Amino acid sequence: MPCLDRRHFLAISAAFVGSPAHSQPASWRTLADAGQALDQLHAVLIHQHGAEVFGEVFRGPEMGTPVPIKSVSKTVVAALTGAAIDRGEISSVDATIGELAPDLIPDDADPRVQDITIENLVTMQAGLERTSGPSYGGWVSSGNWVANALSRPFETDPGARMLYSTGSFHVLGAILSEVSGQSLLDQARDRLGAPLGIRIPPWTRDPQGRYLGGNEMSLSLPAMIHFGEMYRRKGMWGDIRVLSESWVSRSFEPVTRSPWSGLRYGYGWFLGQSEGDAYALARGYGGQIICVVPGLGLTIAITSDSTQPARSAGYFGDLMRLIEGTILPLARKDTT
Repeated sequence: MPCLDRRHFLAISAAFVGSPAHSQPASWRTLADAGQALDQLHAVLIHQHGAEVFGEVFRGPEMGTPVPIKSVSKTVVAALTGAAIDRGEISSVDATIGELAPDLIPDDADPRVQDITIENLVTMQAGLERTSGPSYGGWVSSGNWVANALSRPFETDPGARMLYSTGSFHVLGAILSEVSGQSLLDQARDRLGAPLGIRIPPWTRDPQGRYLGGNEMSLSLPAMIHFGEMYRRKGMWGDIRVLSESWVSRSFEPVTRSPWSGLRYGYGWFLGQSEGDAYALARGYGGQIICVVPGLGLTIAITSDSTQPARSAGYFGDLMRLIEGTILPLARKDTT
């Protein structure tokens, strides 16, 4: 499938902004109706077997405009981790902070910090006190985000269980910069943006100038689709190998489980199943989603109001019902 340039993005936007439900193919009209009823939902774009089957902006920015993807950024950093391993910059997910970037470890850190592995970080099982939730504001107000995250006390042993924490991914991003010699932005543009034909704008940096790992990136809906499709195609985009097939396969293998949603978690992806169809989910605050359903040849991108919460028992639950109760049945119908 050819890459979409900016002119094509704008053409798609003009076609879909404010488009009524009846403009969608008949088999997908129920999705348009259901989407319109969710006040927080901004837009949905869906590709099946490499072709667009649904795209509509219900409210908010145009289809081709980069928008905040919040913690979907974690899945992007996970992809960059795979790219670093593919290039030999990191030997394996078993490599430790102490081996890769000892200078990042502050003097007052627990000695066990040096033994935290790449896998511990990319699955948010570092064991350190979380920097997300109520702790997030204090963390980003600190003078050194990496040192602050690594100086926190251990709540559990590394690898024991998932402690959702943006700090883990920020440390991971800092390690990626150390081993590659590139900023996280340059890595994202060179290793993902260029081969996928997508635009990745600059985003938030910490006091040391490091780009925030795990939050505040922006992508357009077509860019989100390109990223998800690359994973669905086992690391390929057209004839370009973006990530190794082994990294993609391992990313979709469960390592831990979210204590809130109950979904399993691999390397940057939440993992679930609906009526026998396994799916991988990148999830961001407010209801930003990339969902890949390999068995149905399906990739879904959803953007929402990024200023409003989307809890598992609230709006995120609504989106999961939209995916499992409306989108997947429509996709199954089109597959049969």
